[in-house]
Amino acid sequence: MPLAHLDRPFDYAVPEAMAAEIRAGCRVRVRFAGQLVDGFVLELADTTEHGGKLAPLAKLVSAEPVLSPEVSVLARSVADRWGGTVTDVLRLAVPPRRAAAEKRPVPEPPPLPPAPDPAGFARYPTGPALLTAVGEGRPARAVWTALPGEDWPARLVELCQAALSGGRGALVVAPDGKDLDRLAAAAEQRLPPGSFVVLRADAAPDARYRRFLDVVRGSARVVLGTRAAVYAPVADLGLVAVWDDGDDLHAEPRAPYAHARDVLLHRAHLASCAAVVAATARTAEAQLLVESGWAHELAAERIALRAAAPRVQALGADAELARDPAARTARLPSLAHRVARQALADGAPVLVQVPRAGYAPGLACDRCRAPARCAVCSGPLGISPTPGPGGSRVPACRWCARPAATFDCPHCHGTKLRASVVGATRTAEELGRAFPGAAVRVSGRGSGVLPTVPGGPALVVATPGAEPVAEGGYGAALLLDSWALLGRADLRAGEETLRRWLNAAALVRPATAGGQVVVAADAAHAVVQALVRWDPGWLAGRELADRRALGFPPATRIAALSGSPQALAEFLEAARLPADADLLGPVPEPPRPGQEGERERYLVRVPRGEGVALAAALAEVQGVRSAKKVPEHVRVQLDPLDLV
Repeated sequence: MPLAHLDRPFDYAVPEAMAAEIRAGCRVRVRFAGQLVDGFVLELADTTEHGGKLAPLAKLVSAEPVLSPEVSVLARSVADRWGGTVTDVLRLAVPPRRAAAEKRPVPEPPPLPPAPDPAGFARYPTGPALLTAVGEGRPARAVWTALPGEDWPARLVELCQAALSGGRGALVVAPDGKDLDRLAAAAEQRLPPGSFVVLRADAAPDARYRRFLDVVRGSARVVLGTRAAVYAPVADLGLVAVWDDGDDLHAEPRAPYAHARDVLLHRAHLASCAAVVAATARTAEAQLLVESGWAHELAAERIALRAAAPRVQALGADAELARDPAARTARLPSLAHRVARQALADGAPVLVQVPRAGYAPGLACDRCRAPARCAVCSGPLGISPTPGPGGSRVPACRWCARPAATFDCPHCHGTKLRASVVGATRTAEELGRAFPGAAVRVSGRGSGVLPTVPGGPALVVATPGAEPVAEGGYGAALLLDSWALLGRADLRAGEETLRRWLNAAALVRPATAGGQVVVAADAAHAVVQALVRWDPGWLAGRELADRRALGFPPATRIAALSGSPQALAEFLEAARLPADADLLGPVPEPPRPGQEGERERYLVRVPRGEGVALAAALAEVQGVRSAKKVPEHVRVQLDPLDLV
């Protein structure tokens, strides 16, 4: 039941007619409060603690045991840890039923593969030992910082192969479909046919349920998927792994809002299996795993790193400023021009990363620089990447879509506009003029994400996360508009900026092959220094130390409570918070879609060891309010990524 006060199992009697087919994990329908509702059989027993007469099961929907005991325990544990309900977790864990898929015969399990060649991990001192531990079924835990240019899909699949060769299953989660496609391609080359499935959110319902059944029935022992695959019912789980755990796509936007990385680590603890947190960069959460001793660091020696990394240059060098005094303020300084021209002349593609999609998503008054607003709804004005009739680009409101053919600044009465934010499409136009004759490709929202590009000379303009893989690697990468990333009012601004920069720079050829990276940012900035030295572990350690000193996650656990002022006041009055809880707020919160009225938000902060007690206290209040049928809902989210 989705109601918080009914978040517990209920006992029912099994009719004789169903006794032969009923088993733990199958779907049934029961009568509850006068209505027929769906349910799962959690356990079959001969006795019950219920003192009255048990109501019988109303219907056996399917005899297929789609809810394994391990996933059932995991769902209860995740609900308790993040202050949600089991129903919230199960709607993510078990896909909707498709009867036709259940009628398919059960395929024979494929033969086990041999152990993988450890040569792929040879550049990492403890890499071969990790492969051996996974193959032997030992609960090895590692935070893997991948080298630039590393074929990370192949390495992760080799870990899966090691688990499979030892007779155990594996689960790997990637942030998006582009990365998942690369994992699937690597698995097709290294794993036996039929031994793995790909679970993705954009798959057709029939295909998704069919692949889910392959995992339930044990024919597929390896699961590759996106966020919801963390609950896949892999039998004899021997390995869980997550790629690029800093990507915000791993954060579940639905209750109980658990992060995929944290669920996988919790699952590794429950199943006593190996766990790998892998990325080119490193988050503060991953650094905490290393510093606490829960996981070991898996990183290459500096000599191997220098051989694989491109040359990284930033603005601020005295010689470069003497040559180009305007380099600090120019969007594309002369250094970037020279590096791009050299790469194109060598016949290599050039990657240009810009933080914003679109053409000119932000406009301002040309005279006073005040943000341009719509005269009707006060929404921000911008220019669409799609030209209008006759090739014209007329500014329009990004809220109500009304065109703004004329503009009159309410502050200085200026009539001209300038772009305050330049998007990928506008950047592509500017680069086309700056490098005549060079092919220009755009990858990102609106124009489509390119998975790969050929290795010939071309300019590839991409937004973060949409960078295509170039055949043979890029000759150069230009990282523009650093202020848009570093200047955000976000706890994770520095960490996220380095992650995006490293993911782009990792696609560039090594310095020994002429690969260069130019970042349009001050060389003295700590994040830029971490990029130049290619040292994400240093920045992650610094971030963790700062957050520990200030009492921010992951050193603490924080719950965000959102609702109307009256509802929040009632909620906090009823909450029995831990003694060490620190209440911050309230602060105004903009209404969410479909919500009206004034809204506020509180933050409740506790030491990390009190996180479970905090979740239990908040869940208790939700249950009481649900039982009283309080009309106003309070949104509870533990460990939110965004604290702004």
